[in-house]
Amino acid sequence: MNVYLTYNPQPATRNPQLFITGSKSETNRLLLLQALYPNLQLENTSNSDDSEVMSKALQNAQPVTRNPQLVDVHHAGTAMRFLTAYFAMQEEKEVVLTGSARMKERPIQILVDALRQLGAEIRYEEKEGFPPLRIKGKKISKSKVSLPAHVSSQYISALLLIAPKLEHGIELTLEGKITSVPYIQMTLGLLNEIGVKTSFTGNTIKVNPQPATRNPQTITVESDWSSASYWYSIIALSEIGTDITLSSYKKNSLQGDSALVQIYKDFGVETIFENNSILLRKRNNPQPTTHNLQLNNSPDIAQTIAVTCFGLGLGCRLTGLHTLKIKETDRLEALKNELTKLGAVISVTNDSLILESYSPLLEGCPKDGVAIKTYQDHRMAMAFAPLALKVPIVIEEAEVVSKSYPTFWDDLKSVGFTVSEL
Repeated sequence: MNVYLTYNPQPATRNPQLFITGSKSETNRLLLLQALYPNLQLENTSNSDDSEVMSKALQNAQPVTRNPQLVDVHHAGTAMRFLTAYFAMQEEKEVVLTGSARMKERPIQILVDALRQLGAEIRYEEKEGFPPLRIKGKKISKSKVSLPAHVSSQYISALLLIAPKLEHGIELTLEGKITSVPYIQMTLGLLNEIGVKTSFTGNTIKVNPQPATRNPQTITVESDWSSASYWYSIIALSEIGTDITLSSYKKNSLQGDSALVQIYKDFGVETIFENNSILLRKRNNPQPTTHNLQLNNSPDIAQTIAVTCFGLGLGCRLTGLHTLKIKETDRLEALKNELTKLGAVISVTNDSLILESYSPLLEGCPKDGVAIKTYQDHRMAMAFAPLALKVPIVIEEAEVVSKSYPTFWDDLKSVGFTVSEL
């Protein structure tokens, strides 16, 4: 499904309010912990495809059978990594863990090697180092393991999440520069919340074993900051005085993408925390300059920021983006391809993006809209949508947003965007 986006400002109710469902990152971690500790209850979980896939895989996991069970996570990278660790410690159970064609191109050898260090039995069904995986679950008694820390924090979190149910917990040594520390801190924070003792000193993380949680416990998942990023972009590209309220968010968030609060100040957006919600308001137009941002701790908002800068006519230099090469698509090349269609002057490396300031904005774009290819990547679709405030945009394969934010197009309609299927 392709959609044609335009914006027709209406004399609408001031300060529209939107409810954003729970963080996909928190939800997927908590779903795995719930599978390990069934007395854990969850509220405000994500309605994303990724979380649905994670939940289904855990709920439908069959008891021990003679033949291996096929578990298909489709495009859900987080589920692939977390479930690899989970099934590795499910004694006597055998599964074949697979996914989409793109998933079979996404590396997983670092995690598999680490699990093998602990004694796990995993082999590759097709290409060495990539899914699908055949996993024979077994009791894991080793506790010391090391892995390179610079590729994906999800490998680290996968190990940490199963650690409290291992006989001796885990002592994990991280080699090299650590990527996406806030996501590791999120995992440790959630473990602490259910009563698991952890420590993170230097490059060593320790998680103590905990056979069972003490009492029934309910955890409310905070709304997703990555989903909020598209509304930050919309407010940044809007007229001064435009505002919107999003719920529910915490000032002291575990999510690395809460860095939006500080980053978007430079784009004229003020964030006000009130009653478990955030009010976003356009305060001023930013000065023409080039913004230098290190996004090692929040790479998922890079696409949104790049498009915001382009829409405002600003330049930017975004670094720390090496993990974007192995996401749903090569996000750096995808950004370069699609922004160039709109007239941007942009260059990318293996870990950075440089966008030159551009004025006048979007000059010469056709009235019937430039078609933005999404590459089966939800964040490409949503990051480019705010440009409809400036010029008609066509988003190809628009249904891809269901991966993380299924109600995105409906929410856009509610604030004055016209979303027409082509």
